[in-house]
Amino acid sequence: MRSDHYRTLNVNSTATQAEIKQAYRRLAKQFHPDSNREVSNHEKIARVNAAYEVLGDPENRRSYDQQLQYLSQLEAAGFSAGRGNRQQRTAAAQARQRSQATARQADEHLQQWLRQVYRPVSRLILQILQPLNDQIDDLAADPFDDDLMADFQDYLDDCRDRLERAGTLFRSLPNPPSVASVAAHLYYCLSQIGDGIEQLEFFTLNYDDSYLHTGYELFRIAAGLRREAQTAVKDIL
Repeated sequence: MRSDHYRTLNVNSTATQAEIKQAYRRLAKQFHPDSNREVSNHEKIARVNAAYEVLGDPENRRSYDQQLQYLSQLEAAGFSAGRGNRQQRTAAAQARQRSQATARQADEHLQQWLRQVYRPVSRLILQILQPLNDQIDDLAADPFDDDLMADFQDYLDDCRDRLERAGTLFRSLPNPPSVASVAAHLYYCLSQIGDGIEQLEFFTLNYDDSYLHTGYELFRIAAGLRREAQTAVKDIL
């Protein structure tokens, strides 16, 4: 919009009133259909008339010049603001990129922990806990039978081996903060299993049923902790 009227009349903004009047007459004659039908242009004539109504009157022109000056100031401010906005948008875009990169790293860490720690540890825990009922049922047929007791001791040896492997895996990679509760459940689950194996081994030494019952209860608690870890993982994913 800046200097439209001056441009329409093809004069400089410093033109005198006489120069403006002369420019108007020249253009009005040039585009008037009665003067030259080949170049007549009603739209152009309308713009010329509108420009002269403003610039041809000193008071209107003074007001118009003030508007131009104000618009010029706004444009300058707008340019500076626009440049500032671009800088802000650039900073925001960079921040988003950093945030996205951090999110991707966090997700990669999570997936790695689930793959290398949680799933194999949870599987080893299940392999320890699941056979206990059948092992106790088999032993109950005759706790003093050497073969049955040997089978039960083999099961406990296998449990201790799996527990050691699970512990090594659990310590192999720090857990992401988002799965802190899952890691805590697994940690206490492994602890309960270790105590349970110890109680069951005491039973094999003295046939005291209290050790058998305590070991069974510790395994039951461990199973509950494993289920809580599974639920926590599902809530996260």
